[in-house]
Amino acid sequence: MEDWVSGWVVSRGASDPVARPWGWTIDVGQVTQVSRHVVVDADEVRVREAAAQARGEGWWLKVFLPEPCEAPEAQVCAWLGPEWAADEAAFLMSVELAAVTPGTLPPGYVLRTWTRGEVVRVLIAAPDGSLAARGQMGVAGEVAVADQILATPAHRRRGLGSVVMRALQQQALASGASRAVLGATTQGRALYESLGWRTHTAFLSLCRTTGPTDSQ
Repeated sequence: MEDWVSGWVVSRGASDPVARPWGWTIDVGQVTQVSRHVVVDADEVRVREAAAQARGEGWWLKVFLPEPCEAPEAQVCAWLGPEWAADEAAFLMSVELAAVTPGTLPPGYVLRTWTRGEVVRVLIAAPDGSLAARGQMGVAGEVAVADQILATPAHRRRGLGSVVMRALQQQALASGASRAVLGATTQGRALYESLGWRTHTAFLSLCRTTGPTDSQ
């Protein structure tokens, strides 16, 4: 979890994480994500304490439960109330970086890679020059965190995600990282596991959609 936080703030240009009794706070500075609290070993007390310090719209919680449960979204939302909305559960994954065989692009697609500061980026352009897929990794010492991996709807199911991940891993390895971490959706998890990534734990993302009420 600490690896994920350290590389994510590099990737997003966010603030240094501030240690809290229940995890970390990170300032992001975007309208849709002002700041986020990362809650580890989450229980009702720890989640409520973090939420009490996230009283405005645009705050996020990333909640890591110590043990799996049947319906984690319902469990955590019951602790927080209707002013919080939960995304689908995600998965923390990692891989030891090593040289990999570059992926093969369909005819006409072009792969571009570059590094700016401590962030490595990959772009795949479609034959007409439009965006087909992209991704980036924030490198924090020996760890690289994959972030914002996507293939646009018109270009999915063509193996572009594999090409992006292989290129990012090679770039991160060349930048001095020895391991990589990411937070995966359920759909993305299958791709990453096929590339050798290992799943460690699930977590929830929750966004504050309204400010505090008078009762609070």
